[in-house]
Amino acid sequence: MRIAHVITRMIIGGAQENTLHNCQDLVHLHGDEVLLVTGPAVGPEGDLLSKRVPSDARSGDHSAVETQGRAGRFELDGLPIELIDSLRRAIHPVNDWKAARDLRRTLLGFDPDVVHTHSAKGGLLGRHVGWGLKRTSTGKRPVVVHTVHGAPFHEYQSKLAHDFFVRCERWAASRCHKLISVADAMTDLMVDAGVAPREKFVTIHSGMNVDPFVHAADHREAVRQKYGLRDEHVVVGKIARLFHLKGHVDLIPAAKRVADRYPNVRFLLVGDGILRAELEQQIESLGLQENFIFTGLVPPSEVPAMIGAMDVLVHASYREGLARALPQALIAGRPAISYDIDGAREVVIDDQTGYLVGAGELDQLADRMIRLVGDAELRQRMGREGQTRFTDLFRHETMTRRIRELYSELIAAN
Repeated sequence: MRIAHVITRMIIGGAQENTLHNCQDLVHLHGDEVLLVTGPAVGPEGDLLSKRVPSDARSGDHSAVETQGRAGRFELDGLPIELIDSLRRAIHPVNDWKAARDLRRTLLGFDPDVVHTHSAKGGLLGRHVGWGLKRTSTGKRPVVVHTVHGAPFHEYQSKLAHDFFVRCERWAASRCHKLISVADAMTDLMVDAGVAPREKFVTIHSGMNVDPFVHAADHREAVRQKYGLRDEHVVVGKIARLFHLKGHVDLIPAAKRVADRYPNVRFLLVGDGILRAELEQQIESLGLQENFIFTGLVPPSEVPAMIGAMDVLVHASYREGLARALPQALIAGRPAISYDIDGAREVVIDDQTGYLVGAGELDQLADRMIRLVGDAELRQRMGREGQTRFTDLFRHETMTRRIRELYSELIAAN
C-alpha cells in the first residue's frame, strides 16, 4: 500500500508517538510505502523527529522555540518525511491556504492509496485535500481515514469556540471514510456532539513499545538517585505538559494533605511548559518545596525509567482522549489515579488497577493518593493487575495490524 499520514506537528506527545510507530511499522513490518507529512515542531514540547529535547526547555526558558530546523523532504530510519512550513497549529487564513495548497501538491506527487490524518488542523486540511484527490492509477479518490486522539472541542471553551470546532469536525467527518477513536469514550463524545454516526467509528487503542515499560523497574535506583530520592520516599509521579487543564494546579493543593499525613511523599513532575513558574510559586506558597521535583522535558526513551522510579502515577487532566501515561504506568506495574474523563475509565479500573476521581474533586484526589502512598501491598496488587490486563493490548504492532486491516477493508469497498 501507499499510505500518507498527515499531522500538524511532531512534538513529543502521545498522538505523535502513535503516528510515528504506525508509520514505521507499516514500512518495516509490512513493506508499505509511507510518507509522513507534518508541519514544524514549534513550541517548548520538544521535537520527536530529531529525538532531542530543546536546550531552551531544559534551562527553564519556556518561550516558544522552533525545534525542527529542516525543510522539505528528509528521512528518519527509512521513513520519508515531508515538512510543510505553513502547516501550523494556530488558525491563520493565509498560512492555512498555503498549507492546503502545499499538501495537495505533496499528496498528488505521492499518489496514495490511503490518506490517514491526525490532530485538529492536520485532520481538517488533510481530509479536505485527500477527499478531493483522484488517484492516477484508478481515477478514484484515495481512502481517507482520521484518528481522533482527542476532540478539539470541550466544555471549558467559550460557547462560540466550542460550536465552531464542532461544526469544523462535522464538516471534516463528511470528508473521510472512517474515524478511528483511541478510546470508546472519544466515539461517545463525537457521536453525542453530532459529528458523525456511530457506525462511522472504530476503536483502536493507541499503541506503544511496551517492553521498556514492562522492564521499567530496571532503572529505578539510578533515576531515584539522580533526583535525590531515598528508599523511604514514596513517589507520586505525573507526566504531562505544564499547561492549562492538565491538572497540576489541582494536584498541588491535594498534595498538601498527602504531605501532611506522609512527609516522606515526593511528587515527581515530568514535563515542561508555560505554567512552570506559576506552579513553582504555588508550591512555595504551601511550603511544599521539599516534596516536589520538576524534571523538565525528557526524551520519550527515558519515560519508562521515570515511571520505574515512581510508586503511583496521577493524571488529573480535565480533557484527554486516552492519556498514554495511564496504560504506560499500568504496564510498568504502577497503579494510576485519574480524573474520570474521556477514556481514562477504560484502563483505570476503579479499585482494581487504580482509582477514578471526579474532575476537580480535590478531597477525593487527596484521599486516593493517601490510600496508595500508605499501603505498599495495595500498590503492588493494583500494579500487577494493570500489567496483566494491558501489556498485550497496547503493543504498537497490534495497533498497526488492526489499522492496516481497516485500510484493506476500505480499499476493497472504495
